This record gives sequence, C-alpha cells and structure tokens, in this order.
Amino acid sequence: MNLNRLLPLLIPLLVFLLEEVYFFYPRLIYLIVVLAILLIFFALWQLTRLSTVDKSWWNYLILPALMTGALIAYTVFLSSQTLIQLLLIFNLVFLYVYLRHVYYYLLNPLAYEVFSIENLSSYINFLTFFFLAAVAYGLQSFLNVQITALALIMLVSAVLAVYQIIWANKIDLKTAWPFILVSCLLLVELFWSISFLPFNYNISGFCLAVSYYLIIGLVKNYLLDKLDAKKVRMYLALGLISLFLVLLTAKWL
Repeated sequence: MNLNRLLPLLIPLLVFLLEEVYFFYPRLIYLIVVLAILLIFFALWQLTRLSTVDKSWWNYLILPALMTGALIAYTVFLSSQTLIQLLLIFNLVFLYVYLRHVYYYLLNPLAYEVFSIENLSSYINFLTFFFLAAVAYGLQSFLNVQITALALIMLVSAVLAVYQIIWANKIDLKTAWPFILVSCLLLVELFWSISFLPFNYNISGFCLAVSYYLIIGLVKNYLLDKLDAKKVRMYLALGLISLFLVLLTAKWL
C-alpha cells in the first residue's frame, strides 16, 4: 500500500524524465511515447488490480495516454524550447493530479473529492482534443500526409475522447453509443471541411476543438437530462465568441 501511494508521484516523474530524453534526442519520440504510456498503464493497472471499486483500467488509461501522446507530438511543431518545457511540466502536473484522484477513488474512497475525475476530465479532454487536431493539421501542412489517413486517425481519436468524457460522467453507455458515433462522424466531417481553409495548424486545431466542445457539451447535458434553452445559448455563445476572437486575430496562410 505504501508503494501504491507513491505511484501518483513516481510515475509522472518517470514520464517527465522520458520526455526530457525526447527533448534532447527528438528521434526517440516513438520509443518515448510508448514507454511513457506503458508507465501510465502500469500505475493504473496496479491501482485497479487492488481496487474493490472498479477493475476497468482501460477507462482510466484513455485520458492520460491520449494527453501524453498528443502533447509530445504537438511539441514537434514548436520552435520555442521554453514553451516545450512548459508543456512538459504541465503534463507532469496533470499526471500527478489525475493519478492522485484515481488513487483516492479506487483505494481510498473516503478521501476522494466527489466529481474530481469528472471535472478534471472536462478541462483536459478539451485540451487533449486540441493537441490531437493541431497535430493532424500540422502533419497535413508540413508532411503532406493524405487527409483521408488523417481523417481515420481523427475518427479513432474522437471516439476515444468522446467515450472518455461519457464514461467519466457515469452516463449509461448503451444509451450513449449512438450519440458517440454521430458526434464523432460529425467531428470528422468538420475536420475534413476545416482542412481546406487557409489557416495554420493551431487555428484549424482550435476551431475543431471548439466545435468538439460545443458538440460534447450539448450531448453530455442531454444525456444527463440537464439540457435546457439556457445551456444551449451558453454553449453557442461561448463557442461563437471564441471562434470570432481567434479568427479575428488569426494569421491566415
């Protein structure tokens, strides 16, 4: 049990050290991503193995694995070493907070703060989707990767991201699956459409991420029976204002 208490701190530190190796040896990116995800998997498998609350380690793995992989991939397109280091530190903090919440939820429920995983998932899920979308558009812009291949990657990523947020909010999957599939297909259509616009990869990624925020917000509240006209207006207003401000100041290519 003492060793398990150290996992939320030890694993993020080890992942951060791997990311620092990648920082100095970028060609090792694939190996670093695989090793980092394996470390996260080990921590979550160990916690769920000993838990009497939940044994489904894969549900807990989706968010940190996507976030870590997408963030590392996103740094490939950055030239600022300071910004790269800040993102790596951010991932370190996120992994620590996330694993700590998971530890309490699985092994020490009395100390767990209600809705901690749900709230953290809402923010990090959006940021993760932005990184995924920006990386996809970056691959299209800089490496001329075919849009069809990228669309397939985005479809898989969208299914995992939407599924994760549905699971985190404890929504019945039998009811949610049709909404997950329709949402993901709509996001892929938007991904395809945005790819033809003259934006850089960050702007394109942000536009798709805002679309994701609107779609998943409406779907989540509908499935939780919390959707009303006020929330629809709020989501639409936030999305449109965000898009307007970004496009107004965007550098078109």
